[in-house]
Amino acid sequence: MGRSAVLVMEMQRGVIGDLAKFPDLVAACERHHVVDNARVVLSAARTAGIPVIHCTAAFRSDRMGSHTTNSPFLAVLLKDPGHMLEGTGAVEVLPSLRDPGDLESRRYHGFSPFTGTSLDMTLRSLGVTTVVAVGVSLNLGIPGLALEAVNLGYRVVVVTDAVAGIPEEYAQAVLRNTVSLLASRVTAAELLSTW
Repeated sequence: MGRSAVLVMEMQRGVIGDLAKFPDLVAACERHHVVDNARVVLSAARTAGIPVIHCTAAFRSDRMGSHTTNSPFLAVLLKDPGHMLEGTGAVEVLPSLRDPGDLESRRYHGFSPFTGTSLDMTLRSLGVTTVVAVGVSLNLGIPGLALEAVNLGYRVVVVTDAVAGIPEEYAQAVLRNTVSLLASRVTAAELLSTW
């Protein structure tokens, strides 16, 4: 698999935690034990010396530095002036997934953790050739992560029981019909057996 890093996509309090505004996504994560499976993957990665990078999203209160009108989804989200503001609890990584040795890569616009961040340079400085994706969502974030990572030359692995999207049928279709074209798909147990 080469040198790996785990990318944790938007596992934040304001996305799927106690401050979340997406009840359907929270329910999907609970149904599939996404947080528990991600926690197992992250623990194994840390034990194996594999870097963990939390890919988070935030906005400034004045929205400076963020594209806010080029996506219908963002336009709706940002009608709430308090949505995912820098410095608030909403942008924090879920405490059960955070470790002091982890890295964080924050973005202020777009849906890919690579756009407008130093994530690619961080991975290259660590000698990473394979990224392992966990988190949300299969609607936008995970496909965006996989596509950009492939474009940049990384091998991608998606942990199928540590990701979620809504509705359920769509999420499964994305795993089958989009993610399968970009990434290897494994369960947490299958991944751990290789580490």
